[in-house]
Amino acid sequence: MGHAMLRPMKMLRRLSSLLLLLAALSACTVSRVPQQPVPQTSAPQRVVKTDAATQQFAAVVQRVEPVAQSVCQQANARGSCNFVILIDERPGQPINAFQTVNRRGQPILVFTRAIVEEFRNTDEMAFVIGHEAAHHIEDHLGQRAQAAGALGAALEAAAAASGVPSSGRATAGQLGQAVGSRVFSKQFELEADALGTVIAARAGFNPVRGAEFFNRLPDPGDQFLGSHPPNADRIRTVRAVAAQLN
Repeated sequence: MGHAMLRPMKMLRRLSSLLLLLAALSACTVSRVPQQPVPQTSAPQRVVKTDAATQQFAAVVQRVEPVAQSVCQQANARGSCNFVILIDERPGQPINAFQTVNRRGQPILVFTRAIVEEFRNTDEMAFVIGHEAAHHIEDHLGQRAQAAGALGAALEAAAAASGVPSSGRATAGQLGQAVGSRVFSKQFELEADALGTVIAARAGFNPVRGAEFFNRLPDPGDQFLGSHPPNADRIRTVRAVAAQLN
């Protein structure tokens, strides 16, 4: 009986290894895990600097958001093109920006207070806003969910065909979903950089100067199934797209 149980579990381990290999061969090239938008719940601690940063950020939003909306409509993007752009005022949140959607499919772009204050110029603000808007326009959340579901179902079915018990099949499905959500992550980030470059440029900003923001971020390197590509790759993408726009 012990050997009978070990056999399907060994098969499951082999299937897991195969899945990782297939992911590697598919280029391992998508977006960070979506979080929920947060309301402005606390007053800033550094009033003078925060007020100036907020006003500058709001001015950039007024120029970039209509362009993002126009690009979204021209691309016939899924869901609404009416962007809601928020600043997460909770203290202690790290430098971060992300895109999600509400129940109506309306795109929500959230920027933490830390990243708003980290921006050194309006070009950086415009580029990052354009980048996050591009994730919605390209439907990266939907594509990631589809890839995760398909890979999870495939691995669970393969485990079932190999005689793996129900608990093992569920584990296989979860593994497939986890890997599937990461397979195209780097590719999605580069796509958002490219379209974000177009959006920022059309709004009258310099996306190449804006992409210098990457030089102040930790470089993720070329990690296996990493969520973001190397910073150098991202900067090269922005420069290449910007050169075509001139």
